[in-house]
Amino acid sequence: MNQYQHIKEQDQDIYATLVGEEERERKGIELIPSENYVSMAVREAMGSVFTNKYSEGYPGRRYYGGQEFTDQMETIAIERAKQLFKAKYVNVQPLGGAAANVAMYFALMEPGDTVLGMDLSHGGHLTHGHPTTSINKVFNFVRYKMKDVDTGEIDYDHLREMALEHKPKIILAGFSAYSRELDYAKFKSIADEVGAYTVADIAHITGLIAAGVLQNPFDHGFDVMTMTTHKSLRGPRGGMIVVRESEDLAKRINKAVFPGMQGGPHMHQIAAKAVAFKEALDPSFKTYAQQIVKNAKAMEVVFKAADVRLLCGGTDNHLLLADVHGSLGITGADAERVLDEVGITLNKNMIADEPRTAMDPSGIRFGTPAMTTRGMKEEQATRLAEIMIETMRAKDDTAKKAELQKEVQTMCEAFPVPKKFV
Repeated sequence: MNQYQHIKEQDQDIYATLVGEEERERKGIELIPSENYVSMAVREAMGSVFTNKYSEGYPGRRYYGGQEFTDQMETIAIERAKQLFKAKYVNVQPLGGAAANVAMYFALMEPGDTVLGMDLSHGGHLTHGHPTTSINKVFNFVRYKMKDVDTGEIDYDHLREMALEHKPKIILAGFSAYSRELDYAKFKSIADEVGAYTVADIAHITGLIAAGVLQNPFDHGFDVMTMTTHKSLRGPRGGMIVVRESEDLAKRINKAVFPGMQGGPHMHQIAAKAVAFKEALDPSFKTYAQQIVKNAKAMEVVFKAADVRLLCGGTDNHLLLADVHGSLGITGADAERVLDEVGITLNKNMIADEPRTAMDPSGIRFGTPAMTTRGMKEEQATRLAEIMIETMRAKDDTAKKAELQKEVQTMCEAFPVPKKFV
């Protein structure tokens, strides 16, 4: 039976877009590091009957009746998340990573208080206080950078100097385009010196931390972690806030999420999160997470051999950031376009101290969670990296690109998107 049969009967326009997206994902390789494929079980939960239900409040403390099953389901999600992240308290209601960060700020600070976070141009995220964001009008953000963009080393001495000068309420460790592991112990030491909360935004590496492949900031005494539930965790698009042990912080975060920032939580989304958490608790997920890093390292080797400059000098996690304009003479925007033509999807990205514009930058960002979900390993990662470089070098060669597109499609046929993971 067609999984979209009711849409097909009722709305041909939307049905066409769904079928088109299914085909695009089937025939192409997804290398955007913030995207992944979910299991059919997660997709079923996202389209479930829970989409009908309003559930303002928390389990056992709702504002509407009829919450018997929503309470059971959200409690299951919370307990699974606590197990995954070694946390005493979890809020699974944030609608996304940005929503989780904003709620966390309001829970831990008063307007005008200071956050010390990573500069966007050096790998941070918009919600870490970029001047264009609305949250920047409420709180004071100061930004640290890398000491050496070719190794990825954070300038921890300068970070400490900034902390002593600005006395931040929060020191935020986290990123969206940074490929090395952070020294959480140094962050914690500096935060303790100035009396700041330690928060890790682990949105990109959520799954790698859940699997124990990368360090858990809680093992270094961090107070709070914010995260997304998609990306490397392979769940539905959504957010989450976890608290290591402070009941006071947990209560403040709950109030900041509801009623502070959101009304009724999306219960179908929480159900899908719960399904994904169970998948991540299966031993096979650790093997998957390990392979994500192996595949990224395999791609690193190819780019280095081709003398393409990699920011941070390589990767410790799931993503790489390459200066293709400086190395191959193609802008990030053009690289994104020509790679899309051969069936490889990634995103243009600014590099540290970017000399070009955000919409036509020098770099590209790519990662391995989605390709690894398809079962691809180092052999395929190596060849994909080679195809990427060949495509960028042959950006104006229509025949060559057609040949490479056919090879990408053949690889996709050999590694279809799986319907179940456990």
